[in-house]
Amino acid sequence: MRSTTSVLRLLSAAVLVAATAAAVGLSDAPPASAATTYRAQYHFTVPDHWKNDPQRPVYVNGKFNYYYLYNADYPTEVGTAWRLATTTDGVAFADQGIAAPKKTNANYDLWSGSAVVDTANTAGFGAGAVVQLVTQMDHPVNASGPQAQFLWYSIDGGRTFRPYGDTPVIPNGGRRDFRDPKVIWDAARGRWVAAITEGDRIGFFTSPDLKTWTWQSDFVSTYGTLECPDLYPIRADDGTTHWVLGVSAGGVPGTYAYWTGAFDGAAFTADAATPQWLDHGFDWYAGVTWEDPAAPADRRFGLAWMNNWAYADTTPTRASDGFNGTDSIVRQITLKHYADGYALASQPTPALASHASAVTNLGTIQVNDGLVPLAYHGTAYQLDTDVSWTQLDNIGLQLRTSADGTRHADAGIYHDYSYLNRRQTGEPDTTGTRGESHAPWNPAKTSAHLRILVDRTTIEMFVDDGRYVHSSEVFADPADTGINLYATGGSATFANTTITEFADLSQRPAHVVSGFEGGSYDPGWTTTGSFTGTGPSFEYLPGMVGNAVLDTFAGGGDPATGTITSPPFTLDRNHLHFLLAGGNHPGQTSINLLVNGQVVRTATGDDTGVLKPIDWDVGALQGQRAEVQVIDQATGAWGHLMADQLLLSD
Repeated sequence: MRSTTSVLRLLSAAVLVAATAAAVGLSDAPPASAATTYRAQYHFTVPDHWKNDPQRPVYVNGKFNYYYLYNADYPTEVGTAWRLATTTDGVAFADQGIAAPKKTNANYDLWSGSAVVDTANTAGFGAGAVVQLVTQMDHPVNASGPQAQFLWYSIDGGRTFRPYGDTPVIPNGGRRDFRDPKVIWDAARGRWVAAITEGDRIGFFTSPDLKTWTWQSDFVSTYGTLECPDLYPIRADDGTTHWVLGVSAGGVPGTYAYWTGAFDGAAFTADAATPQWLDHGFDWYAGVTWEDPAAPADRRFGLAWMNNWAYADTTPTRASDGFNGTDSIVRQITLKHYADGYALASQPTPALASHASAVTNLGTIQVNDGLVPLAYHGTAYQLDTDVSWTQLDNIGLQLRTSADGTRHADAGIYHDYSYLNRRQTGEPDTTGTRGESHAPWNPAKTSAHLRILVDRTTIEMFVDDGRYVHSSEVFADPADTGINLYATGGSATFANTTITEFADLSQRPAHVVSGFEGGSYDPGWTTTGSFTGTGPSFEYLPGMVGNAVLDTFAGGGDPATGTITSPPFTLDRNHLHFLLAGGNHPGQTSINLLVNGQVVRTATGDDTGVLKPIDWDVGALQGQRAEVQVIDQATGAWGHLMADQLLLSD
């Protein structure tokens, strides 16, 4: 049965009528001020343009590689690449630019999929290669073609990927929907397993080498078109191990639906026909989970895109800050045995606490059938409180409240459900269908712990242990910073009420110094000696990005000598990355970083044609002007050098 919204429930209490009388016309209230910034303070946001689906992070060289779908041409052109950000804790991210570019092969752009670290070299790209199984269109015509699964691979730790040709490793086979492969290693059977969405079902495929796949079974659902599957085992708090199958499903709430059950390596059997929901809000879509390295059998992390395809373009961030794309906070996920069965519970990752910049303890506040404003104002914070009551109709918090009280988002508990209501401010769904989210609540309980994460465009409410969570976009006016506590039909005590603020964790965008694409070097690059008038070389080298590289062999073979020098640029990031191959002749076949004409960093090749990653820490040189110079003075065997993808990043 459809219920009234929380603002109308509040108005039912006579004591609140005067305080909230203006709330009747909330949707027509003008904004208090023009926006200054809507970019999140401590949630992940895309540096520019557009992002949608997260891709499951992989752990490489002491960091998590987090990939996501990115469109540098938004809003004029559709089509996504995979962009990379790295993190050590799942809270602070460092942008690394595009890892798998679109328009690289005949299949145009890259959709969702999954990356794995092939430690045993099953695919033959090298031990430790990072391999993607990713959906693309099979040779599209007029930007449309059948969805199929393709391989891309990286030999530089997952920083840059190349396609394994343009032929699918899992062809479409006549399916209308066939996308978003999620790959795991089945250690018990020594093979890879892929879960792939096929409209209203999930198909399971197996492979010994990531290249040759065999269909095994389908899991059929009644929840519309499924996307972004997830499959993993996890040990519950009672010591038993269970498999979880997750999907982004249609309907309401339309977030991450999941079934607990069993997987025998070929087929998944659910404990119940009806799924549960990891989030009951409206904006936790395309969710991914991954193992916690500290306890891989017992805990997982998870995050999702905080948006909804029903209103994906309805955001003020594009006009104010030039981007559209925000993620949820990373969560720590566990499986618990409840009286009604097994269910996932989640809380913000514990690492979030290490980024706290201030904590305000507001103590205990008594609310007697009315509103009590808090002595705090803000747009980005975490609020924790222990609420208890004896008898009442409704308790909660008005968040992002305007000075006149007419605009606010409401988070609370009403009889037998918890809720998050955004109809009174920043509602992105113009139809009004997704204004208030609900999750079950035991009406016999008279206490709850509420942990609420508020950022400039999002609210996430974790109730008690996090079995029930609400995550939704809320585009409140930046001037609306108030918080009110409320109770109707009785009194409530809000104890241990604290506000935690966080440092600004927005990324500094990486930028390419040169990708060495095109028939000539980028403007400002200079050449001397044999390299005068030359440009990038169109050839194939293992590990290269795009279709061309800097190769001094192109100036006349090994006997060619001279220099190729970049224009001056500012060292405004902590690292300078590039790919390098060729002759091992220090000082003769070298790439050098020059500051004030002096060599401050240098590298040479390894007498192979395989491009390998070089990472220079330039944090101590921040703000200085620099040049990159390629020197080739060697004339004998391996008397040439190859370089690609010069990138500044944190």
